[in-house]
Amino acid sequence: MEQETVQTIPTDRKERLGWYLYDFANTSFTVLIVTTLFPRFFSRLVQSATGNANLADAMWGFAGSITMIIIAISSPILGAIADYSGAKKKFLVFYTGLCVTFNALLYFLRADIPTFLGIEMWVWAMILFIIANIGFQGALPFYNAWLPEISTDENIGRIGGYGFAAGYVGAMLTILIALYSYTHFTDQPTLPYLLSALFFLIFAIPSIAFLKNRPPARRPEEEGISMYKIGFVRVRRTISELKLYKGLPLFLVAYFLFSDAITTVIYYASLFAEKVYAFSDTDILLFFVVTQFAAIPGAFIFGRIADKIGTRKTLIITLFIWVIALLMAYFGTDVLVWWIVGMIAGVGMGSSQSTARSMYGQFIPEEKKAEMYGFYALTGKFAAILGPLVYGTVLVAMGGAASPVAHRTAMLTILLFFAIALLLLKWVPQPKKGETAPSDIPPIPPDDWVAEQ
Repeated sequence: MEQETVQTIPTDRKERLGWYLYDFANTSFTVLIVTTLFPRFFSRLVQSATGNANLADAMWGFAGSITMIIIAISSPILGAIADYSGAKKKFLVFYTGLCVTFNALLYFLRADIPTFLGIEMWVWAMILFIIANIGFQGALPFYNAWLPEISTDENIGRIGGYGFAAGYVGAMLTILIALYSYTHFTDQPTLPYLLSALFFLIFAIPSIAFLKNRPPARRPEEEGISMYKIGFVRVRRTISELKLYKGLPLFLVAYFLFSDAITTVIYYASLFAEKVYAFSDTDILLFFVVTQFAAIPGAFIFGRIADKIGTRKTLIITLFIWVIALLMAYFGTDVLVWWIVGMIAGVGMGSSQSTARSMYGQFIPEEKKAEMYGFYALTGKFAAILGPLVYGTVLVAMGGAASPVAHRTAMLTILLFFAIALLLLKWVPQPKKGETAPSDIPPIPPDDWVAEQ
């Protein structure tokens, strides 16, 4: 069979708009459910049931880790299947629908009702969140796989930055909607969760409609292998081939570390602000308006910088920004310091994530996009298992210590992840898209069970 390439269907402005629009839509989930309001609501439910503030905050991180274990196992296989079947859009629709549905169900949680059907309310909250988060995280490998299809080596940093910038605009709008809800519907504290689900749904529909499926990318040696087994075959092959991409293994280790740190900060920023700086729910929403506002120019500006000086140098700069922000958060005692940290972290958040995604896209060949982005997701998701778990474990280990002391100590451990990642990136070369051609990679011998096909 002749191998098909993704270039048979060119991109256009409408498809790029659709890609940006999905980032615009899905951040409604991250900003309200993962980052600002729901962590505090969940922690209060657990603390009401257990009476232990540090344990309650730790359980939030553990809930995130459980999600990432499931996603880390499934995402590379699903990515390979999507490449083989040319069905990225179907998977994107499924996971998006899962996230929107269970996000909406969070609206029915009630803090004044301790149990429902014999199960404590905080357990229901944890279950609903985990399923919704699986939907959100499960969609990302398929969404990310469109980036190399809609960009070139010259503009991949800029387009990736535009996507993140669109996401932060969506996050700001979601926060403003939540603020309106908080001030006008004070008797419905869970209403913002429903509104975030509707926001995601409304803007995801045209986004997905604009995106194009490309022909399946198959290799001659894969003929006769079932679509579901091909995922395992490709995952095994990708692991064996990683070393053939100069600098990619070391980049993935560095990405594991700084992605771990960023994810953990996102998970715990709201609780840190509450316990260390006594921020109310309204305060934290306003705080994240400022953070998102800073992230928008950060994604735009550093996207252009990446196209000029290279993604590697740009990524190192953005991680230094994170180090500065966390040092200020640890040593700061005045509330004003935390507001400054929010602006600095906002710049680092948008720029580091978009630059890392673009840099990774420069390493990978065209016909293995979804599969390789599955590995990108795998690395990030395994990192996301470790970070919240480490932070939560530190909180539990602090025992009866005051919450501000426990959170400052836990945040300090996250700083180490950034420091080690920076050291590793010094040894990673600047990748160039298409530098390692697929023909340069020898096929691995098939497994016996594959040969039987």
